[in-house]
Parts: sequence; structure tokens; C-alpha cells
Amino acid sequence: MARLTINGKTREVNVDPSTPLLWALREQVGLTGTKYGCGIAQCGACTVHIDGKPVRSCIMPVGSVAGKKITTIEGLANGGTLHKVQKAWLDLDVPQCGYCQSGMIMAVAALLAEKPKPTDADIDKSITNICRCGTFQQVREAVHAAAKA
Repeated sequence: MARLTINGKTREVNVDPSTPLLWALREQVGLTGTKYGCGIAQCGACTVHIDGKPVRSCIMPVGSVAGKKITTIEGLANGGTLHKVQKAWLDLDVPQCGYCQSGMIMAVAALLAEKPKPTDADIDKSITNICRCGTFQQVREAVHAAAKA
């Protein structure tokens, strides 16, 4: 049994400590916005925040995040108000299929928390998530729009 703080709420999950956080979030807690993509931390579809830092949850054992603050895409908005990255995504029609977008949004939100006005080089260095639809130019535009918001 692990006690996790997810989106500001304490949750008990009955999983082996070596279980990837992704599966605890999806299967035990029912937060399915975080997606499974590759299972080897390469694509970024599973990105969540651990104590404000972007982490690929598909390889993060539950036992290593007990006592830390976990934020998923479901917890990024503040009440009924979208996070500025979520708003930019919608305003600029970034998603195509949308599968990778929750992880991409989480990675961008973390980047903007660290660097409120990122350069293109900062974006290239920090946002390593993969989008099979190729929406990278729209992502870059949305990052800059969110930075101005």
C-alpha cells in the first residue's frame, strides 16, 4: 500500500512499490489523462509533474514518489480555469489525434514554470516529447503564446 498525493488529494494505492506510477494513476486512481506511449520513457506521453518537475511516469516506480506532490493533466487547471498552456493549446488548435498532448502540455507547463519566456533553443532542449502527427510547429507557437499570457 502506498500513500500518494495526487492533484492535491491523498490517495492510497494497493500496488507493489515497483509498479510504474503510470499504471497506478490509470488503473488504481482512475486518472486516464496520462497516456501510455512507449513504456521506455522516450515518447513523453506519460509525463506528469513530481514536485513540479516533469517526469516520465511509465518508468517511475510508485515507491519512489510516496510523500511527493504528483500533478497530472487532470490537476493542471485551477478549478474551472484552464492553465495558460491548456488555453494556448485550444486557441491555436495544436492537437491532431491528441494522444500525446497531455504529456506535451505537462512538459511545456514545467518549462514555463522554470523559464517564463523560453527561447526556441530552450523549447528544443526541454520539450523532447514525440508527436506522431508532427504538430511541433503548433506546439512551438503555443509555448510562445502561453509565455505571453
